Amino acid sequence: MGDAMEFVRDVPDGCTLSVRVHPGAKNDSVTGLYAGAVKIALKAPPVDGKANEALIAFVAERLQLPRSRVALVAGASSRSKTLCITGKSAAEVEAALSPDVAC
Repeated sequence: MGDAMEFVRDVPDGCTLSVRVHPGAKNDSVTGLYAGAVKIALKAPPVDGKANEALIAFVAERLQLPRSRVALVAGASSRSKTLCITGKSAAEVEAALSPDVAC
């Protein structure tokens, strides 16, 4: 029942990832956790699906997966989104998306 794993859950063939997006940020980065979701800041603006495309590209790159393995399944027009990731376990995704710590 640890809150670290709340944002990612194993499903057949992969996992689902709950994301809270902050579009229009200075840099693309993982900034922490928010209400059971991983917070991801994106440079892309929230217009014409640009932030959704940037989110998929960012997550795919962090997980070293082709973009076709990352699908937006809920929240297309919301800051709170759910992604389905094929071919990675929840533990692998959690490790790859640990917040970027700037000390």
